[in-house]
Amino acid sequence: MNQAELLRLLATKGQKKKGAQSLTFLFEQRLATNLSIIKTQFFSLYPETEHKVFFYTLLDKLESLFKARPTELQKQDIERLNLGNWYQSEQMVGMQLYVDRFNNDINGLKDKLPYFEDLGVNFLHLMPITTRPSGENDGGYAVNSYHEIDSKYGTKEDFTTFTKKARENNIFLMLDFVVNHTSDEFEWAQKAKEGSLHHQNYYYTYSNRHIPDEFEKTLPEIFPQSAPGNFTYNKDMEKWVMTCFNNYQWDLNYRNPEVFIEMLGNLMSLANLGVDVIRFDALAFLWKKLGTLSQNLPEAHTLISLFRMCLQVIAPGVILLAEAIVAPRNIIKYFGEGTAEGNECEIAYNASLMALLWNSIATKKASLMVKSVTEVPNKPKDGTWINYIRCHDDIGLGYEDDFVRAIGSDPTAHKQFILNYYCGKLEWSPAKGLMFMYNPKNGDGRITGSAASLLGLETALEQNNKNIIDYAISKILMMHGVILTYGGIPMIYAGDEIGTLNDYSYEQNDDHVNDNRWVNRPMQNWDTIAQLKKSNDSPSAIIFNGLKHMIQLRKEHSVFADSNDIKIHGCPNEHVFAFQRTHEGETVWVLSNFNEVTETLNIGWILSIGIHAGKNSIDLLTGKAFELIHNELPLKPYEQLWLKNI
Repeated sequence: MNQAELLRLLATKGQKKKGAQSLTFLFEQRLATNLSIIKTQFFSLYPETEHKVFFYTLLDKLESLFKARPTELQKQDIERLNLGNWYQSEQMVGMQLYVDRFNNDINGLKDKLPYFEDLGVNFLHLMPITTRPSGENDGGYAVNSYHEIDSKYGTKEDFTTFTKKARENNIFLMLDFVVNHTSDEFEWAQKAKEGSLHHQNYYYTYSNRHIPDEFEKTLPEIFPQSAPGNFTYNKDMEKWVMTCFNNYQWDLNYRNPEVFIEMLGNLMSLANLGVDVIRFDALAFLWKKLGTLSQNLPEAHTLISLFRMCLQVIAPGVILLAEAIVAPRNIIKYFGEGTAEGNECEIAYNASLMALLWNSIATKKASLMVKSVTEVPNKPKDGTWINYIRCHDDIGLGYEDDFVRAIGSDPTAHKQFILNYYCGKLEWSPAKGLMFMYNPKNGDGRITGSAASLLGLETALEQNNKNIIDYAISKILMMHGVILTYGGIPMIYAGDEIGTLNDYSYEQNDDHVNDNRWVNRPMQNWDTIAQLKKSNDSPSAIIFNGLKHMIQLRKEHSVFADSNDIKIHGCPNEHVFAFQRTHEGETVWVLSNFNEVTETLNIGWILSIGIHAGKNSIDLLTGKAFELIHNELPLKPYEQLWLKNI
């Protein structure tokens, strides 16, 4: 039993008291329940002999933060505890969006709540909306404040009005908490530049290059082209400051317990705006240690769990998402492992599945995907995934080299082929993407581009070739079909639901021209959306209506809730990805053909995995029984079936 389960049990018993007395009683109960873990974790990071006073500061902070939480949200916390793992429900369908690029500002977003309801989306990830530098700001991930709303989006009052309206419409909200760094304009950084040694200790600052040079021996470069190295010299302080991301993003020094305590306060300031899920950005980098990569360190996991244990005490209805785009075996660790299993983040990005889906499109084979997902350890039963195809960021090729070798390929050559396929290096490829942060030292690179353009729709429309257009649409729907059925929360990237193409206008924007990730950060095309009901045969309408239909089916079948029940089938046809979902006596098999030609499955194999032949099973997507031809099941190019026995 992890801490969340224990708190849920105690909450049901503690509600015999009434009103504020009950809420305070339950807080004290949660504190007593988590206190020993909080104490152990805190002193493992900050030795008691030196930092005992800060532990008492933390205890006072927990109480003051609870008292500062709005009563309405305190009550919601208890409701969420009683609901259990609400985030694992088949009803959850998400969308990630930039508020300004979606519909101007927060009030504009509020006006579009009916659009989400129509599509079936009830979980919104809003890209950063808090204050940031006016120039380069990493798309808002260089933060000047964790809770003040940038005026371009509206006011704090606008946002709290929006969150209240979202709650009334049963829409959950997720915002980013940039936990690893602040901007160089953040209050602490400003005081550090003014000479405050106290605030300089909130960051990694050094008067000479001795320690920075030692760090550089093992620290990788995150942006080798635009921000080489990991330290920036600041003339005001006359010191070097650690800047692992960009020179205007200063890494926080979590070796200082005051930083943790202050950041816990910032976390709650964000949660108290009405945010349900906090996305911990770049959390793999939280703890820095000489002689290491300073990624995925044990201390980072302890720190994340400490945040979680404290958050459970203050606001148990708020949960954490791990933005850890790391090797598949390391992603699982962010749910917590060993004695901390289930005590870190409730949700993590399934970045491995995302990268493997793109790999399967390029190779037209599911072999690497099957090998990879079957080798990764199971996540804890109370954790879930965010499954996605595209997001605001680039696509990293996070494949395990051993798995690539296991399917008979050379890892270096394989990654180069994928980059070439998506980035315009192969004349026959329909994909239209761009190379991001290519590192000539090791051949590593990443891919940018919208889902539709990467899947060939842009090329097909340019050629006005109906067959290729149909293939591109089928690929878009097939990819979304996987994330809707795989197990976890499907997250659609705004614009993908209508097949939005690459946006090359970033090349004319001085703030964006050096960051081609903006090619997949388009403005939402409301003119196209207005035409959806007038024209059912446009690519946008076919994609939108197809996706809407799949979302509706997902919500109608509890088998698609995440119960850790997925079973991957090693298919004899290497072009087909096959898995099944089972829950309370219902089973659905999902079959996807990643090839551009028709592939077949033998009746013997179909029966062996439990699917009844012919009219004894139906495809949920069409409502029809599947047909066998010469004892084989044909799958058309990029076709997907959701089969259920009847």
